[in-house]
Amino acid sequence: MNIRDLEYFVALAEHRHFRKAADACNVSQPTLSGQVRKLEDELGVMLLERTSRKVLFTQTGLMLVEQAREVLRNVQIFREMASKQGEEMSGPMHIGLIPTVAPYLLPHIITILHDVYPQLEIYLHEAQTNIIVSQLEQGKLDCAILAAVKESEPFIELPLFDEPMCLAVPQNNRLATENVIKLSQLKGEKFLMLEDGHCLRDHAMGYCFQAGIDEDKRFRATSLETLRSMISAGRGITLFPELAVPKERIRDNVCYIPCVDPVPVRTIELIYRPGSPLRSRYEQLAKTIKKTMPAVLAERHIEV
Repeated sequence: MNIRDLEYFVALAEHRHFRKAADACNVSQPTLSGQVRKLEDELGVMLLERTSRKVLFTQTGLMLVEQAREVLRNVQIFREMASKQGEEMSGPMHIGLIPTVAPYLLPHIITILHDVYPQLEIYLHEAQTNIIVSQLEQGKLDCAILAAVKESEPFIELPLFDEPMCLAVPQNNRLATENVIKLSQLKGEKFLMLEDGHCLRDHAMGYCFQAGIDEDKRFRATSLETLRSMISAGRGITLFPELAVPKERIRDNVCYIPCVDPVPVRTIELIYRPGSPLRSRYEQLAKTIKKTMPAVLAERHIEV
């Protein structure tokens, strides 16, 4: 038995599909299938039921999957401890980011991080919050940058900055004449929203619920840029995070209006696993990003 066999086994449990699990592990399907069968022979138990076209785990298999995950988590900690013996800010670091943060934050920080930490090999992984959290828990990611949500609470949370949200409306919308707008003024309006799985949806929905704003359920977007296109086409209004807002008040037929009473805001944070021996590495990274953001946000006339 080796660590790679356990990785194949856990991947199969996550994907419940031999080909998808093999792709995730960068091996051929016969290789993965053969190694899982070898693991069964070595353990002397059946891990899978092979009477169906679906991947079904036996009761023993389900129990051992959890133990395999724990073993892999400990292996990750072992590797982190070994990595710590070298230079503090050197070697690989895998960072997860959510789609409503990654394309708007990275242009402001990635060059700075490479300049400040030239020995750090940064790998970036973009995915929705639930996937990021799962991969971080499993040790596939070292840390993650996302908006604070309930799912991030089990991790160590290092706040980076508070990001306000503003109203985005078509240029010819009656609201486009407002310099600022109270959320209470929008009572009864219907907002376009991102699809389930985006934490920005949850943050926006929270403020909308308080203000008596409804969701336009005829359309749900997969990305902020799709939302922006729909607004530009005059198909609705929504809340946009400030980093995704251009410096101009109006661009491409979309008008961006600051909101007040209250200012809708989300907290962007860096999270990592409790007990990680690389705690100081993540704290240094967070400190550098946090130091960078006031100037970035000030360009958009945002108070930090």
